[in-house]
Amino acid sequence: MAERHDMFDAIVMADERFHGEGYREGYAEGSALGRMEGRQHGTTHGARVGSEIGCYQGFALAWKCLLHSGGAKRDRKVKVAEALIGMIENFPYEDATYDKLHEDLDSIRGKFKQLCSLLNVQPDFKVTAEGSGFSF
Repeated sequence: MAERHDMFDAIVMADERFHGEGYREGYAEGSALGRMEGRQHGTTHGARVGSEIGCYQGFALAWKCLLHSGGAKRDRKVKVAEALIGMIENFPYEDATYDKLHEDLDSIRGKFKQLCSLLNVQPDFKVTAEGSGFSF
């Protein structure tokens, strides 16, 4: 009778055992796929942010040089361009865990818009598969 009881226990417990094994295998596979997908998303998003900030920096540096060559030494436009350049230089590129990353990025975007307004320029920043840049 005990032998028959063990046989039924094995059958009844098979469902629980297979459920546990399936969960562990699924969890391991899902974790691996999640890491790969997260890494790909992070790389893509990081490249977009870097490209955007790089365009802002090039824009600010070019206008700063143009304004200096035009004779405007401490003009408000120059001050805003220098402030934008300073914000970009202090941006924490390598620290993805920086808790104010989005706030700093929004501040840079705001300063860029302020500079564009002062310069009376209407750039349109675009990120595409071919690259990123401005159109005027």
